[in-house]
Order: sequence, then C-alpha cells, then structure tokens
Amino acid sequence: MFVFIHYAVALAVSVRVLLRPRLEPSVRLSWILVIELVPLLGILAYVLFGEIRTRGAEVEHLANVRSRLSGLWRPIPGRVREPPEFAAPLIAANRATTGFSAIGGNRADLLAEDDSAIADLVRAMDEADIHIHLLFYIWLDDSAGRSVAQAAIRAARRGVTVRAVIDAFGSRAFSYSESWRQMREAGVECVEALPLGLPIIGNLLQRMDVRNHRKIVVIDHRIGFTGSRNCADRAFAVKPRFAPWIDVLLRIEGPVVRHMQAVFLQDWMSYRGEDLGEMLQVIPEAFEQGQIAQVVATGPDDRQGTLSDCMATMIHAARARLVITTPYYVPDSSLDSAIRTAARRGVDVTVILPARNDSLVVQATSEGFYYGLVSAGVKLMLYRGGLLHSKIITADGRMAMIGSANMDRRSFELNYEMNMLFVDGELTAKLDARQEGYITRSETITLGEIRAWSLWRRLRNNLLALAAPIL
Repeated sequence: MFVFIHYAVALAVSVRVLLRPRLEPSVRLSWILVIELVPLLGILAYVLFGEIRTRGAEVEHLANVRSRLSGLWRPIPGRVREPPEFAAPLIAANRATTGFSAIGGNRADLLAEDDSAIADLVRAMDEADIHIHLLFYIWLDDSAGRSVAQAAIRAARRGVTVRAVIDAFGSRAFSYSESWRQMREAGVECVEALPLGLPIIGNLLQRMDVRNHRKIVVIDHRIGFTGSRNCADRAFAVKPRFAPWIDVLLRIEGPVVRHMQAVFLQDWMSYRGEDLGEMLQVIPEAFEQGQIAQVVATGPDDRQGTLSDCMATMIHAARARLVITTPYYVPDSSLDSAIRTAARRGVDVTVILPARNDSLVVQATSEGFYYGLVSAGVKLMLYRGGLLHSKIITADGRMAMIGSANMDRRSFELNYEMNMLFVDGELTAKLDARQEGYITRSETITLGEIRAWSLWRRLRNNLLALAAPIL
C-alpha cells in the first residue's frame, strides 16, 4: 500500500511539473527523474525547492512599487537612443529584461583588488551630506564591516540620512552583532531583507532560499558603488580556508546612479512600505564624453527574462575576444552553448574559474562542463590565488558587464541581483587587465588532464551536471 501511495503521489507531482509554464525541458526532465527515482526525498525536494514561490500580496506590492518608480524616472535624461551598432542588440535585450535604458555621460572607476577598496567607500561615506544607502548580501563584523558601520554611524550623527539593508540569511550573524546594534542606536534605519521565518512551514508559502544578493551603495544621489564585493575583508572570516576572496568593485558617477538608486528604493519601499519615490526626481550631473552604462536588475518576482538571456546576448555579440570570470559556473544550456559556440566560430574565449570552490557540489557540477568547454576551444583557466569571487564579462575590448550575479540558476531565477553593462573602451581595458592578473595566477586545464580524471570523479561530475538545471 505504501509503495502504491508513493508512486501515486510521485505521478501527481510529475504531472504538476509537466504543466508548469516557462520551464525548460531539461528542468522538467531533471525534476521528474529526481521525483521518480528517489523515494519520498525527491517529492519533498520538489515541494521545498522545485517552484519559485513568492506570496501573492508581496508580488503585487512589488509590481506597484516598480510601476510608481518607473513613472517617476521618465523621461530619462541622457538616454542613449542610438547606441553603437555592436552594442545595440545587448542594450535592447537588457532593456527588455529589466526595463532600464542605457544612459550616457557616466564615469566608472575600477577600485583596487585589496581592502583599500573598502577604505575608498568609507571616505565617500564620510563626505556625504544628504543620504547614504547601503545594501549588501553579506556584511561581516570584521575590520571592513566595522569600518563601514562606523562610517554609517558618524554620518547619522552629523544629520545624514542613512538607510542600510542586509540579507537576513547572508548577513544573519551581523544582525546580532554589536555593530548592527550601534547603527540602530545612532539613528541608522536598518532593515533585514527577506526574513527566514519558520523552517519548512514558511517554505511552503515562499522559498527560503530566495535571497537579495545585490551589492549597492548610493551616496547623495550622485555616487554609486557596486560589483561582486560584499561588505567584508578579503580574509572572509566565515570561510577563511578559501581566502583571500578576490572581488571587483566600481565607483560610479553620472546619470546611471539614478537607476542604481531606483533599484535600492524598490527594495527599500518593498520592505518598509515607505514611499521615497520622489528621490528619483534628483538627476546626477552628466560628464562630457562619459561612458554608456546600463543597469540590469532582476528578481524572481519579475519574470520578463533572466540575466542568462542578457549574458548570452553579450557573448553572441563578441567578434574577436571574450573573457569571462565567475566563481560559480552552473549555467543553463543556452548560456553554456553560447560560450562554446563563440569559441567554435573563432572568438578567442577565456573562462576563469576558481581552482577550489567553497561549495563541493558547485565544484563538482562545474567540472561536469569542463570537457565541453575545452573541447570547443575555450581556454579554461583555474585560479589558484584564493577564491576568485569576481563576476566579469568583457567583449572585444569595448563592452563589459560586472555585478553581483553568478553564472548559475540561483542568480538567474532565485536571487535579486544587479549587474551593470558599460560600453567604454577605457574601462573595459582596465577590467581586461584585472582579468589578465587573474590569468597570471591561474593554470590552464587541458583535455588530457580532464580525461585523466578517475572514473569516480567523472561519474560524480557528469551526474551532477545532469542535475544542473535544478541546482
């Protein structure tokens, strides 16, 4: 009787998988295999993690917030109506996915790889006169985290409005720290994004692994900081054996900061219900001969497309050289195919990944893609100087994308992310040089080395690669 009930339930859940809209065939197949082949656990895994659930009222609220903010930032000063031909398809794809237009007249500076990047952020906070907006997935109570917290406290005490958002999971330890308490007492408005709630029961209403993974700082309407760097030391105390963590952080000025502000305000207004939309009436000054920049912000409640679509469009646009850096390579089939196809059509493609990942499952799953990449002609480099956490794509020395998103399903479908596209040769050259620095600390992996892996390693990697669509 138990066996009959189990298979009846498994069949019903499998039918639900088949009837769900907007699922790739590979995702459907992977879930059905898990449900049918792993008794009970497969069904439980699907119930908890198989569907991207958000509460209906919250989805409606987020849609209302986006609608209000979009009305306030139109018309868009500096909008690029005739982008360079090589960038036009990518800019159109980004806008179709997230609604943000490309904006001219910006200036982005690449900050140092070491902890002095946090010192640059602190200096900008100490010069703030109006407001400081901070959003980090991970904020640690270490030297860097405390220095930013103290700068926020100093600003609040001198009358600057400071708003800080941390993800309730990524920064869960910081929410109990003395620094967070002192920030509140000093008048900093502090919010924990996406509270975890009750285990399992809460997950039936909203997936607990839907997280706000963004890294955004906006100061006085005119200065922004973003990239892959969390608010933490390179030593990354919570996972010190993988240190140093290697990240990228940009300081940005110009009209596109208004769109970074819009992303922050969307989150803030969603969590607090406080209407701050009028702040978008302030338009940062544009620079003559400035860079073209475009915000690409996505989340599970807004399903117009994914960052995977935007990245694939950028890869298809490459004609001569493509360099990709990412810590987590578990792409969907279209993105993996785009990279391999670029190499086969003659583009010089280099992919830089960490040699050792902080997640054994991600490490093994990524290795399941190595053979296809290398056999297609991709130069696959494994970084050995710590955990390479930067997320960078550069194409043809003239386009670059950086931000918070990894090349995995979590970033594409589950997390709130923000990337930025820059169409500018000078900034792209700096990011290419940064990636060349990664390459000098990396080793090339060859087909011979991959073929020499043990039978167990190949079996493990390829099995997990089959499950990549649902990881």
